[in-house]
Formats: sequence, structure tokens, C-alpha cells
Amino acid sequence: MQGTDDVAGFYAPVHRALAEPILLGGAPRALAIVNGTLAGAIGLGLRLWIAGIALWAIGHALAVGAARRDPQFADVARRHLRYPVWMRP
Repeated sequence: MQGTDDVAGFYAPVHRALAEPILLGGAPRALAIVNGTLAGAIGLGLRLWIAGIALWAIGHALAVGAARRDPQFADVARRHLRYPVWMRP
């Protein structure tokens, strides 16, 4: 569908999956994998089941909450940490 502001011949539909971030259970994919791996290592490796489940639940809830506010917060934080301290506000 072309609107009134579109130039003829220059309309290209963009699929929704190309514009939305990749989330896993509402959290950024990489962060959810790291959180699950760490919780699994504590739960299975150290045999601290309750601590592993609690770590996963709290970590995942925090990641989902942050992703609701800004879906790319993990990339922004990673980029922020690369700058020297004297450049940070």
C-alpha cells in the first residue's frame, strides 16, 4: 500500500522481524543464554538447586524488565563500557 507521501517505484515492504530485536522469553537472547548457563552451572554443577533457580528467576526478571524499557540495553551497556572513564559523563 502506498500512502500520499510515497514516491512511486520506491516502496519496499520491510518485514517486522528485520526491525525488532531478538528476544528469548522477553530478554535479549545473549543475556538470557548467559543467565541460564550460569544458573545451570550453579544448580547442577554445585548442586545448589534452589540458588540456581533463584538466580535464573531474578536475573531473567531483571533482564525482561530492562528489555521492556529498552530492548537493546545490553548492546548499549557493552558499548558504554568500552569508552575510557574520562570520556563518560
